[in-house]
Amino acid sequence: MSIHSDFDIPRELRNFDPAEVRQQYAALCYRIVNGKVQILLITSRGTQRWIVPKGWPMPGKEPHEAALQEAKEEAGVIGRVTSTPLGTYGYRKVLEDGLEIPCVGVLFPVRVRLMRAEYPEAGQRRRKWFSRKKAAKKVDEPELAELIRTFDPRQWH
Repeated sequence: MSIHSDFDIPRELRNFDPAEVRQQYAALCYRIVNGKVQILLITSRGTQRWIVPKGWPMPGKEPHEAALQEAKEEAGVIGRVTSTPLGTYGYRKVLEDGLEIPCVGVLFPVRVRLMRAEYPEAGQRRRKWFSRKKAAKKVDEPELAELIRTFDPRQWH
């Protein structure tokens, strides 16, 4: 599956053949506490790096619906997602067999209403709330960090 034509290929992936670039849908989960924006990050299953929930396109689901489903499965999030993406970021996904593939994450804001204690990947990941500034420093992808750092929830929902 190639990248959706509505989204630009992020800078980090422009040296790849566009036919090689895969697309995932990601959730920027956030809440507002005492007037301050907090961003939810989770750890990846393999390397335990801080990431946002994301996954492959799902048959029968719109991109924003797939992002919300991933947030539910990977972080136990119940919330409201916007259908308009915040932006895109590039990264290399390491598959279980060690193969790296170039990916574009299409990021959708998700306002978190509640978080379940039990969810499908609870035993495989950690989850933690951060300020925008700290969350941006925790992720490895520069374009994702910039999207987090500049995120303004007043423009969404």
